[in-house]
Amino acid sequence: MLLVACPLTISLSGVYMLAWSRNKEDIIGLKAPKKEKRVKRENRTQPPVEARYVAPKPKITTKSPDRTVDIFDGMTLLDLSKRTGAYISTLQGILADLGEKVESEFDSISIDLAELVAMELGVNTRRMHTGEGTNEPRPAVVTVMGHVDHGKTSLLDALRQTSVAAKEAGGITQHIGAFVVEMASGAAITFLDTPGHAAFSAMRARGAAVTDIVVLVVAADDGVMPQTLEAMSHAKAANVPVVVAINKCDKSGADPERVRIQLGSEGLLLEDMGGDVQVVEISAVAKSGLDKLEEALLLQAEMMDLKARIDGPAQAFVVEARVDRGRGPLATAIVKYGTLTSGQHIVVGAEWGRIRSLRDTAGNITESAKPAMPVEIEGLRGLPMAGDDVVVVDSEERARMLSQGRKKKQEKDRLRKIDESMADELEITEETPERVEMPIIVKADVQGSVQAVTDALRSLNSAQVFVNVVHVGVGPISQHDIDLAQACGAYIVGFNIRSPPISITQAAARANIKVLLHKVIYHLLEEMGRAIVEKAPGTAETQVSGEAEVLNIFELKGRSKSKGPDIKIAGCRITDGHFSKSGTMRLLRSGDVVFEGPCASLKREKQDAEKIEKGNDCGLVIQDCDDFQVGDVIQCLEEVIRKPKFVSTQSGSVRIEC
Repeated sequence: MLLVACPLTISLSGVYMLAWSRNKEDIIGLKAPKKEKRVKRENRTQPPVEARYVAPKPKITTKSPDRTVDIFDGMTLLDLSKRTGAYISTLQGILADLGEKVESEFDSISIDLAELVAMELGVNTRRMHTGEGTNEPRPAVVTVMGHVDHGKTSLLDALRQTSVAAKEAGGITQHIGAFVVEMASGAAITFLDTPGHAAFSAMRARGAAVTDIVVLVVAADDGVMPQTLEAMSHAKAANVPVVVAINKCDKSGADPERVRIQLGSEGLLLEDMGGDVQVVEISAVAKSGLDKLEEALLLQAEMMDLKARIDGPAQAFVVEARVDRGRGPLATAIVKYGTLTSGQHIVVGAEWGRIRSLRDTAGNITESAKPAMPVEIEGLRGLPMAGDDVVVVDSEERARMLSQGRKKKQEKDRLRKIDESMADELEITEETPERVEMPIIVKADVQGSVQAVTDALRSLNSAQVFVNVVHVGVGPISQHDIDLAQACGAYIVGFNIRSPPISITQAAARANIKVLLHKVIYHLLEEMGRAIVEKAPGTAETQVSGEAEVLNIFELKGRSKSKGPDIKIAGCRITDGHFSKSGTMRLLRSGDVVFEGPCASLKREKQDAEKIEKGNDCGLVIQDCDDFQVGDVIQCLEEVIRKPKFVSTQSGSVRIEC
């Protein structure tokens, strides 16, 4: 049976199929694949329903590593995220790697975890401690500052009836000492004695950072000196009050009024001039005026109403660190808040340990240390840096993790600085003079002296000599130091340490290693300055070595071809300096340069001469020059190698001038 399709049916079905194909994308949930090229619609506001949304991958976006963020105990992940600029998920991932699970952004974390996370992000941190707890009055921490030999240590000697100055080399304090002085009134004051030499500027700055009051010692017979102004700037930067002690008032040339006028002209508002800075006239040697100084300090402390939290973990700062042969690394610290207790796990800078014992300034073992009390900490695994903070942690594991994180952060910062310095070196043009390296190994008695000597030596860097401190350490010179110096050709600088044994001395002599031992930093810097000047390649300069006046002109004519063309000889008299045949001759006429060229002949009484001194007559021939006139001036130019100069000022600062 033959079926014939109706044309109307075929046409209607075609219309429906066409409408379906055109409107199928409008039906929700359906999308037929297309073979033709897909054209992106400009007015599309949302993705297709079937397309799964993929969240962007979290990136670690932190603020500049040079910026420091404040962290505190109990801060939330949200606070840390806002301060560091990192995503919450990134912080949670870092905490998970540390073995800590924090689900909500509002969950609080400890200050140790916050520092670990921030260090992993490469951000510097500053610990902020809350003032919660019992606040009790505490002794004032007083820092004694001033110029060299103005009587700072002698003043402390008079206060505590000891003789520390006699134990210091040359009567000059070489490192910080912390002492508790019991006043006649029964009040206790913690004193910091800081060195007065310019090389120890960083140590004085650390003293001002932990102090409450600064005693500015000025000698009545010497007046205001550069380091007096420097101490004033440190006190101003630390925002601490100043009490002026005009010392040596018993001397014949003392003039306290002149000191007052000088201090007033430098912007220090003294009480005598309507200000609030107390001034006391004393004599440390005669022990006069000390009671007035005591009253001034106690009055200033009472006005400040000094109180500190004694509950909870301690916050302390290292003022000195050294290595003892029997007890290991030791750190002298001053407690600022809380109570430091024997047996606690601590992190000091990048080092950690468990407090084995605490000793007061008299050397007696104590179980705890309260605010403003200096103690010597024993039990550290390594030697910290002077100025490091002391952090109390809960466990040995947390102390180790925090120490490793800080060391890792320090290494990253060190490598970043090296990269920056290398980039700066690449920008130096070829015209820069040759620069040689002078490697140095520094050994000293305490960590503060190591840092100060290292900074002083690095200040001797110049365009010709790069002072490279390859290794520093605390303690005597060892065989390891000799081996390292031999490998890199370094000098060994020992400051305030005992002489090495004969075996070490002989090993250094066999390896031709220079070992410099000093107890006063003046002498150390002077000897190193001379060594640097000797090692410097110097710069080549052209200078006038002599001048001569043309008195007569002689001409040789009719010479054969073998002897050359006719020449003119200038008969001269040397009026200044000397003439050398190897020098370059410059012909001047009425002050203008007429010709400049090498010397072809220099004779004295018909005899060839290499050098002729002032006052003698000579015959001179300049190559390719025959334009001499009587009355002309001839200068002899010589190329000399000029070495840099070692400059030492009255303030104690040193430098190399090229």
